[in-house]
Amino acid sequence: MEPAGGGAAAQCNRSLGKGNTSSSSFRLRSPSLNKIRLRRIFDIFDKNNDGVISLDELREALGLLGLNANMAELESMIQSHIQPGNAGLTYKDFEDLHVSLNNVFFGLDEVVDEEAQEESDLSEAFKVFDEDGDGYISARELQVVLGKLGLLEGGEIDRVEQMISSVDSNHDGRVDFFEFKNMMRCVTVPSS
Repeated sequence: MEPAGGGAAAQCNRSLGKGNTSSSSFRLRSPSLNKIRLRRIFDIFDKNNDGVISLDELREALGLLGLNANMAELESMIQSHIQPGNAGLTYKDFEDLHVSLNNVFFGLDEVVDEEAQEESDLSEAFKVFDEDGDGYISARELQVVLGKLGLLEGGEIDRVEQMISSVDSNHDGRVDFFEFKNMMRCVTVPSS
């Protein structure tokens, strides 16, 4: 659904940073924005910004997202990806772990309907933000998720409302799935 006269190009002029890379795919296995997204996730998990995600940082990040992991299982799963002498995962280690998990869960030879998979991935991402399941992301819901991730915007409702209004094409004060999908296809994130 594109607004009359706007077109996809007009909708894709927003950016969260200085980068100009864009992609129509949200799939983690898609190479186009995968590295940018993966780097952003790494940077969020690396709370002390030392370039390494420790087991505690990983456990904490997963816990904040509601994915409580058994510490022994977590350590066992990622230990083979931590280079000798390191206290945790470097970005390269994290990238290797991601590839390994993709191969285990999705398989390399799997034939996937790209459009259906993208829709499914976007739907799952939308559900993370739509905490009450009403089909909309409100400013309060976005603020809660940003707060859980430890992002500064989580403490500033005015900024959260600005974020909502920047993608709220029908001006109802909340983001529906179609607006979310358009935002995810158009917004770019700078690499660190």
